[in-house]
Amino acid sequence: MQEPILFISLILEKLGLPVPHTIVGHTLLEKVCTPYMTYTWLVMAFLIIVPKLTMGRLELMPGKGQNFWEIVIGGLDSIFTESLGKEKARMLYPMMATFALYIVIANLIGLIPGFMSPTSNWNITLSMTLIVWVTHHALGFRYHGLRYLKHFLGPVAIISPFMFVLEMISNFARILSLSIRLFGNILAKEILLAVLFMLAGPFFAPLPIMILGTLVCVIQAAVFVLLAVAYCAESLEAGHEA
Repeated sequence: MQEPILFISLILEKLGLPVPHTIVGHTLLEKVCTPYMTYTWLVMAFLIIVPKLTMGRLELMPGKGQNFWEIVIGGLDSIFTESLGKEKARMLYPMMATFALYIVIANLIGLIPGFMSPTSNWNITLSMTLIVWVTHHALGFRYHGLRYLKHFLGPVAIISPFMFVLEMISNFARILSLSIRLFGNILAKEILLAVLFMLAGPFFAPLPIMILGTLVCVIQAAVFVLLAVAYCAESLEAGHEA
């Protein structure tokens, strides 16, 4: 299948910079210029510049831009508070809200011809998953100390060793399930759209597929963030009394 034309890669080639033809590149400069890295920076720039332009200074009588961001921020805060409680939701809000906004924009940007979703690369989804995995265990030990290990022992002392092995396998499997779920769904969306763009033209992708792609982008972002919140909520609960 022909590789999709990526606008940022064309710009980098015009500037004389190396654009790798592999997933990660060989040299350090190629690694920096890989599409999943350049489009990650594009999403980051979008999340920094667009809120600044649309919201500006906070006003007592908010405009459309401020109203939009207040709805987004308030909605995320309500979701996190319901799962974690007010105090713990406030502690985790910056990380979880950043994940939510980044993943949604990173997923949706791939619907535009000439752009790609950085979340269609496993390096990105695995990195986010590792942050979530390390964070929820760090929170468990911070709030419970060594008693946090009771989460992995089960309620019955006699089968605690067996439960510990099962729980550890299950916990490490979260790294694969959480990262591959997002990566796989977005990659499938990218491949399907690339095929349709080549068959129907870059500006005439069938509307139902575009709508389905939008739903996939939003749903997969919600699934990732809600599971991350659920893992943190679980680690903050009291462990089994073995």
